[in-house]
Amino acid sequence: MKGMLDVAFALRDRANPQILCLGAHSDDIEIGCGGTILRLVEEFPKAEVHWVVLGASGQRGSEAIGSANIFLANASKKQLVIKGFKDGFFPYIGAEIKQFFEELKRECSPDLILTHYRNDLHQDHRVVSELTWNTFRQHLVLEYEIIKYDGDLGIPNFFVQLNERIARKKIQNLMQCFSSQRNKNWFTEDTFLSMLRLRGVECNANEKYAEAFYARKMRY
Repeated sequence: MKGMLDVAFALRDRANPQILCLGAHSDDIEIGCGGTILRLVEEFPKAEVHWVVLGASGQRGSEAIGSANIFLANASKKQLVIKGFKDGFFPYIGAEIKQFFEELKRECSPDLILTHYRNDLHQDHRVVSELTWNTFRQHLVLEYEIIKYDGDLGIPNFFVQLNERIARKKIQNLMQCFSSQRNKNWFTEDTFLSMLRLRGVECNANEKYAEAFYARKMRY
């Protein structure tokens, strides 16, 4: 396909590649980049994954832990951090969240960071994206997308191809792990599969499906 360029993660050059996954809420990481994570832990069995959810408590916190353990079942090492910052209030408690990011920076130096899209219309998502860039300035950052009522999907410029097995495993895990969300009319198998198929069309994916990201800064 003309205009499409394949690239490779430099993770192959690392003995134990470090991956940092950031999500504002329980299920954000899984919806935005769950398939990519499943693919990465298969291709890089020695990868060490730091999985951070900023706002999850009660049942949502339990779901976040259970889901992370399922998505990271093949990871050689994982560290789960589930915080309880108040849902919907991230812009108003930014100083507390900023302090947490400063502590996180001292604990890990990731080779790859997966975080929220900068132009996401959910205020909590935007705060996480902004603090990601404020905190990690010499790292590869990919911003994932989450479909929602606001209609804020953009034009991504980086795609991770997924085979059908991984695409369907992602969706199966989502439906299994987040029972609290199944009453929402958008939280359905066809919604998630449609997004993967659409992004697969846009990048001419070899096996039909893909997740999309925004890569703002890359260096060769």
